[in-house]
Amino acid sequence: MNETNNLTQGSVGKNLISFALPYLLSCFMQTFYGMADLFVVGLYNGSETTTAVSIGSQVMHMLTVIIVGFAMGTTVRIGRCVGAQDDPGVKKTVGTSVAFFAGFAVLVTAVLLSGVRGIVKVMLTPEKAVSETITYLAVCFAGIPFITAYNVISSIFRGAGDSRRPMYFVGIACVVNIVLDFVFIGGFGLGAAGAALGTVCGQTVSVAVSLLMMRVGNIGIHIRFKDIRPDREVVSQILKVGAPIALQDGLIQIAFIVITVIANSRGLTASAAVGIVEKLIGFMFLVPSAFLSAISTITAQNMGANKADRARRSLYYGLAITVAWGCFCALYNQFLPHTLVGSFTKDEAVLAAGCEYLRSYAFDCVFAAVHFCFSGYFCGSQKSMISFVHNITAILLVRIPGAWLASVWFPDTLYPMGWAAPIGSLLSALICIGFYVCFRKKETAKGFPS
Repeated sequence: MNETNNLTQGSVGKNLISFALPYLLSCFMQTFYGMADLFVVGLYNGSETTTAVSIGSQVMHMLTVIIVGFAMGTTVRIGRCVGAQDDPGVKKTVGTSVAFFAGFAVLVTAVLLSGVRGIVKVMLTPEKAVSETITYLAVCFAGIPFITAYNVISSIFRGAGDSRRPMYFVGIACVVNIVLDFVFIGGFGLGAAGAALGTVCGQTVSVAVSLLMMRVGNIGIHIRFKDIRPDREVVSQILKVGAPIALQDGLIQIAFIVITVIANSRGLTASAAVGIVEKLIGFMFLVPSAFLSAISTITAQNMGANKADRARRSLYYGLAITVAWGCFCALYNQFLPHTLVGSFTKDEAVLAAGCEYLRSYAFDCVFAAVHFCFSGYFCGSQKSMISFVHNITAILLVRIPGAWLASVWFPDTLYPMGWAAPIGSLLSALICIGFYVCFRKKETAKGFPS
């Protein structure tokens, strides 16, 4: 196994930051080129096309998040094999992942293409945008195999301790997507179909480059065609970690949609304000998201190498960095929220409502940092069901009912509604801490080092 990707040696803090930064840039670029589609469409088309791409992108983001969740099972499994220096185990996991996710992608593509009209209807798409939304989603659904391939290959690299090359893959997809957006939308006038084609072509080129890198790159993984076959035990282990993450992330996206619907019911001003703040919070959450991935990979490798103390130290370092970032975000938005919200709107009513919402919502950056880091640790320890439990508990008990009650009790301000998210994350953080303390007590009682 390539020593440069071995996260079981050297400084834990340095390994954590070195892994997290490329992942952070990857997330930023993915967010950026998603927004670029809307920008280019807005330059050349009317509101119907913009609405189609906006709704279609929301559906595709949800599907991508679910695929990434499943692929996390591959990352953790490979990480543990790398830590244990189990090269046959790595090869078997890669071969199984390729075979399993190829079948998964074909099945999902067929189901989604057959149900595209129903999905558009469920999204309550405005009538004028229905046709282009169907076209956009049909093209994107046809590209699901490439989207799946990209995320699975990236998960393989990350499991091997390499988060830089997946960043390059995203960068390539980003450049190709933006260039083709101008060609297909501006040059050929393809509208929503052009935006979808640009996205799929970008992913396709990225997959081709990533496959080439797997073949010639020095990551210590060499498989042949005959190695690509499913192993029932490995599939079970991948799904044990990946399925709870995929399910929780899918439900989280549904929760965001429900909260958006609640905001929409309060009128155009509230809807616009909530939409802007959700985008801003999404950017702020890129930091804890990057450390979640880094902690999960480092934990997986070190647990595989029987170095649980290093896994715990990665958790502690991650908590220190992300909580500090969360405190900065929360404090900044108490005093200067208009500098961020004002970048998206000049409407005074929307600006005022957005600042109210952001002031309370921003505290979520502190508490979410805690449960993101613990989720990474639990996933790397093959206890991803804990992440599912705390997220679903917070969604069902606090986030959705809290947002709804705040909208009913305080119809003239968004500030109380903004507190639903941080209170939900506080509950998640407490659940995570409770599980962690419980596990540590059991480990200490069995004689493991503290």
